[in-house]
Amino acid sequence: MVNRRAVISGIAAGSAALAGGLVRPESSSAAKQEGTPMTDATPAAGSSPTVVLVHGAFADASSWNGVVERLLAAGVPVVAPANPLRGIAHDSAYIASAISQIPGPVVAVGHSYGGAVITNAAANADNVVGLVYVAAFAPEVGETLLQIEGDSRDSVLTTALVELRYPTGQGAETAVEFAISAEKFHEAFAADVPVDQTAVMQATQRPAAQACFAEPTTAAAWKTLPSWAVVASGDYAAGSDVVRSMAERAGATTTEVEGSHVIMVSKPQVVVDAIMSAIEAA
Repeated sequence: MVNRRAVISGIAAGSAALAGGLVRPESSSAAKQEGTPMTDATPAAGSSPTVVLVHGAFADASSWNGVVERLLAAGVPVVAPANPLRGIAHDSAYIASAISQIPGPVVAVGHSYGGAVITNAAANADNVVGLVYVAAFAPEVGETLLQIEGDSRDSVLTTALVELRYPTGQGAETAVEFAISAEKFHEAFAADVPVDQTAVMQATQRPAAQACFAEPTTAAAWKTLPSWAVVASGDYAAGSDVVRSMAERAGATTTEVEGSHVIMVSKPQVVVDAIMSAIEAA
């Protein structure tokens, strides 16, 4: 395990170096929404928005399962793509491409690091009509998540991380990625989720590359798009204080609720309500 200062120093060094499918509900009268261009059941453009759910670091798309189930039951088409977790530039380009291939309007929803991804991606996807931040980062141009986390008094994430390495594909070269330790996962990431469930979440987590924290944001889509936010008062990963501050800066319509960083797991209906508000406003 690494301590907070060591992680921040390590990521800062990396920052300096860096500087040099669609699941469609059954047909119903309420389901006049979009699909992807890769399904035989693709609805016509001009329908209500498709919801694109972008997961964050140390998770995968299954973290949205409770939200997906409720959206489908409401007749809302939804996509929960795999976020590569290799860096802001790479991941936002990937998600922008995925969004751009969906005909019709899109409401982009990001959890945690996924918020930073949609902030950048939506600037390069003309069909995004709204942003929803779920316990998520909404950075300004030039900011890194390292800088933002350094300002949080609520986050304990950096004290819970373990450093790993992965091959870059360039010969024997490797790069740094981080995961959350088994001992700290429940406390830091999902304190309001049953321990047996968080044990599964920890075992199946996807590590995030150092570049996710060290690369700066290059576009802030919340400046030109309406936004909504769900702030979890017990968020010890991103930090309730900085999440709240970023939502205020973005002018987001904000719902604050008691819960952990994975509020979409513990209280999915709260998240769905925010998403539905965004859909209704589109």
